[in-house]
Amino acid sequence: MDLATRRRRASLFFFFLIPGLSISSWVTRTPDIRDQLGASTAQMGLVLFGLSVGSMLGILSSGALVARFGTRPVMGVGTALIVAGSVAIGCGALFSSAPAVTAGLFLFGAGMGGGEVAVNIDGAEVERITDRTVLPTLHGFFSLGTVVGAALGILCTAVEFPVQWHLGGMAVVTAGMFAYAIRAIPAGVGRTRRNTADGGTAPARPAVWKDRRLLLIGGIILAMALAEGAANDWLPLLMVDGHGVDPALGSAVYAGFAAAMTLGRFCGGFFIDRFGRAPVVRASALSAALGLALVIFADSPVLAGAAVLFWGLGASLGFPVALSAAGDSGPDAAARVSLVAMIGYIAFLVGPPSLGFLGDHYGLRSAMIVVLAFVAVAVFLAPAIGTRRATVAGGAPATANEQDEQPVTEK
Repeated sequence: MDLATRRRRASLFFFFLIPGLSISSWVTRTPDIRDQLGASTAQMGLVLFGLSVGSMLGILSSGALVARFGTRPVMGVGTALIVAGSVAIGCGALFSSAPAVTAGLFLFGAGMGGGEVAVNIDGAEVERITDRTVLPTLHGFFSLGTVVGAALGILCTAVEFPVQWHLGGMAVVTAGMFAYAIRAIPAGVGRTRRNTADGGTAPARPAVWKDRRLLLIGGIILAMALAEGAANDWLPLLMVDGHGVDPALGSAVYAGFAAAMTLGRFCGGFFIDRFGRAPVVRASALSAALGLALVIFADSPVLAGAAVLFWGLGASLGFPVALSAAGDSGPDAAARVSLVAMIGYIAFLVGPPSLGFLGDHYGLRSAMIVVLAFVAVAVFLAPAIGTRRATVAGGAPATANEQDEQPVTEK
């Protein structure tokens, strides 16, 4: 790996770390923010709707923006919006303003959604350059950020540190990381639309949404993103309201989920290279389903807290592996990653408010049955993910063209 590629990969680590730090800082303080706003579970669902709408608008525009301008400016603007959103959420908590918190979550979601496609396209490009499984590790830094952010959130919750100063301080730290990381990202990556001599644009990209396999990959990412997003949005409150633990312990359980996600993503590359994508995704979905079932149906807070580890391990690889599979499933990787990421973000649009309304009527534990059902479907969709990184007959690594033609063999 040459020096420029090494620096680029290191910078991508920061672009994944920043949203992880930011979102876990918000999530671990949701009980405190809810109390400062005086909001019910259903009202918190509406507040979270700002995050969902912002994420969807960002993801809908991200693919076109990358095709027009490349990944670098889209990643830059998206990260700046994440930092600004953290500040706005803190101000909303300070003034007990639900609209301000909703607006901050909208900015945060627009930044994450808008930058999501760009940073994953850049990561997929690094995978192609290095011929190594990179995206799970990159997403591992997002999870590492959630672990570190959750630990700080637990500490701040325990000592009753003001939410606004907590989120404001995190905004300063992440802004510094962003200023450092943006310098190593090359310009022009993912850019496919350029002005022509007569002032028009290049021909439209192919209609990738007609690709049946790509839509099945989208179904996998929908289910696994919902499993991850449900924990990010509701897990502390699920443990507090559904299992009767105190807020600090609820945040600690979320930290355990984030730690399991981190472990799964940092170790995932080895298992993908050894066994292939499809078996790993199927095992991940089964693990997530087991964890969710125990959290939903077990009456013991200790057992439910332990089951969250299976939930986290299971949810860890679905999103990055599906994006990697989408990127090499055919021509125009930017359009393919954009489509699959957009399908995944439907989970973030529909999931939080829907789970909030269901939780208000039936309890959050019962609401999570919806998530369990989606994850169960992902078990059967796993073959669509392909087996690109597995070993084929003869001991050579499978290529993209071989992924649907060669069986996985054991060493």
